[in-house]
Amino acid sequence: MSLSGVCVTAVESRPGGTSQALQALGEGVLGAGQSPSHRPFGARVKAFVALTKPRIIELLLITTVPVMFLAQQGVPDLKLVLLTCVGGYLSAGGANALNMYIDRDIDALMDRTSQRPLVTGMVSPRECLVFGITLAVVSTLLFGLTVNWLSAWLSLGALLFYVVVYTMILKRRTSQNIVWGGIAGCLPVLIGWSAVTNSMSWAPIVLFLVMFFWTPPHYWPLSMKVKEDYARVGVPMLPVIASNKVVARQIVIYSWVMVLVSLLLTPLGYTGWFYTVVALAAGGFWLWEAHGLQNRAKAEVTGAKLKEMRLFHWSITYVSILFVAVAVDPFLR
Repeated sequence: MSLSGVCVTAVESRPGGTSQALQALGEGVLGAGQSPSHRPFGARVKAFVALTKPRIIELLLITTVPVMFLAQQGVPDLKLVLLTCVGGYLSAGGANALNMYIDRDIDALMDRTSQRPLVTGMVSPRECLVFGITLAVVSTLLFGLTVNWLSAWLSLGALLFYVVVYTMILKRRTSQNIVWGGIAGCLPVLIGWSAVTNSMSWAPIVLFLVMFFWTPPHYWPLSMKVKEDYARVGVPMLPVIASNKVVARQIVIYSWVMVLVSLLLTPLGYTGWFYTVVALAAGGFWLWEAHGLQNRAKAEVTGAKLKEMRLFHWSITYVSILFVAVAVDPFLR
């Protein structure tokens, strides 16, 4: 069965909520009877860009390019960096578009996603499906023909893992969805290394594990903030089925493991004093925030006073700082 066939079958077999969501889709922006193709060209372009979730892709590129500097132990070929970034954007964009196609039923019912292009009708489901598959094919060929085929298969693997394993299998079935589904977001680290070396090593594996343990404590605070949305559509994110105390304890556990793993690069000989200092400082502040959230959860603080989004916002800053240190460290050794 083709990828498109898998996606269509998965969506049609979703239990509950689908008919209501599709009705909501029909009552959205297209309520006046205007088809997507008749929308203003500029708005349509903006909508297709939105399908790729550019803000998420920015984070993926932040974890890709610095690893290329580490692999090169200096400045990598800039043409290679550009091709890797373009290929990575197209691949992740295709995955995100297919994710929106599959999740369009629940996106229509959630406040956080109610303005996505499929919900508003700015892009039709068929257009989104074709767009996502096209990006998947183009990105794989771009990687294979201009970078190397190891990077191409890793890129395709990340896309399929996100679309099939996370979106279609895990997301609506288990509270461990983001833990294992987050593997897709860890693979850009491996892609950055393989783009330069056409091989694997312990350094990208360590950074892969950093991102693996980073993903749950990054996403769970956001899930705590919008858990009513997830509960409404039956998506069992951990904050939906567990108390704030339990979620905060899990966040602290994952945070400690993440910080400890991040320090392995130096004893393994891949980084020096600069990365170590940055990793300790950034990791220490992360742990301060994580324990602060746990203390507020233990006190049964709710609402705005829980301040769960402080850790969410810091988690993005943390990754940026850590991977900038990865890129800078080779020049200071």
